[in-house]
Amino acid sequence: MNLLFEKAKEVTRTLLPVVILVLLLCFTIVDVETDVFIRFIVGSVLLLIGLSIFLWGVDLAMNPIGENMSHEIATSRSPYKIAILSFFLGFLITVAEPDLLILGSQIEESSGGTLNASIIVYLVSIGVGIMVSLGVFRLLRDKPPYNVFMAIAYGIFFVLAFFVSEEFLAISFDASGATTGALTTPFVLAISLGLSKVKGGKNSEENSFGLVGVMSAGPILAVMLMSIISGQKNIQGDVGEYVFAEGVFGPIIKAIPAIFMESLIALLPITILFIIFNFRKFKLAKDDLSGIIKGLLYTLLGLTIFLTAVNSGFMDMGRIIGMEIAKMSNWLLIFIGFLMGLIVVLVEPAVHVLGEQIEEVTSGHIPVKLIRMTLSIGVGIAIALSMVRIVVPEVKLWYFLLPGFATAIWLSFR
Repeated sequence: MNLLFEKAKEVTRTLLPVVILVLLLCFTIVDVETDVFIRFIVGSVLLLIGLSIFLWGVDLAMNPIGENMSHEIATSRSPYKIAILSFFLGFLITVAEPDLLILGSQIEESSGGTLNASIIVYLVSIGVGIMVSLGVFRLLRDKPPYNVFMAIAYGIFFVLAFFVSEEFLAISFDASGATTGALTTPFVLAISLGLSKVKGGKNSEENSFGLVGVMSAGPILAVMLMSIISGQKNIQGDVGEYVFAEGVFGPIIKAIPAIFMESLIALLPITILFIIFNFRKFKLAKDDLSGIIKGLLYTLLGLTIFLTAVNSGFMDMGRIIGMEIAKMSNWLLIFIGFLMGLIVVLVEPAVHVLGEQIEEVTSGHIPVKLIRMTLSIGVGIAIALSMVRIVVPEVKLWYFLLPGFATAIWLSFR
């Protein structure tokens, strides 16, 4: 229970600034219906509870599963087994990623059903599985260097970008960000850390990181290829007035059954894979196995509460704030976007997991606070630029993306 309280305190510290900012906007410049406002408060409490339980479950279940699976990969002598197992781990854990599930539903809604949420989720997960497999081979063989590997990958993206419409370019990079969420990042970090420990060698510290970056390149490739192969260039949904759900508890209760089934289906494959490997290979002690099963149940419960809170409490509030501020001033929209970016990163559990691992591996030379501050500023600037693109239609997405990634690749060689 101490671990749960620690997770709750961590989530509270990071969620509070977002809630305070939203409340300030509601009491000053944004007009919000009473039921939507109360539902946001209820959703914030549910999000706190759900995310705390979810992160608790990830620590109890996903991290041990990732470490056991990474040992199985590292000790295997068959390249085919390494490739297949790495692919399935990357694929199955991404299917269950909360951020990707939310993105899939948003894409389906905004495209008027042209793009199915499940297709997006599975397509992106295939891309992640392929890149995780390639990343694992790179880690085990220590070549090519990460910067060369990523330069080749993004060089391919730059070429493909000329054949992809701006809509799909945007989706591809959004999908990349969605796969580095609260479930996928800790799991993949656990795999890379486990692989680097088993492999050892002079580059063991460096090999503890990078697999998440390699993984996040997979969705970009998958969505771009889908656009090129299918010949689909544009997606346009029906433009109509968005109808906000009425009531406080009604929309929340109504959303629970569907979200529970969605969460169960998402977590089931990785659970089955682990059970099969434990029966045939790991043969964990009863206490360890019991702890992992409990962790999986907590993960399912937390994921259900978290997604319910997001879909029934946070989404409507976000839409209202965006629409109301856009009516007032373009510059205010850009500033609020920057402010949201600064704060929202602090809520992202993956940032905390990554920061703690970096601090641990570097023996405190790179502190968690520095990682959070740097990412917060970067995301704030990125969201502000996204607001500029919305406000000024002549500004294209690739004006930011291609030079930004090209600069990042160049810096990696410096």
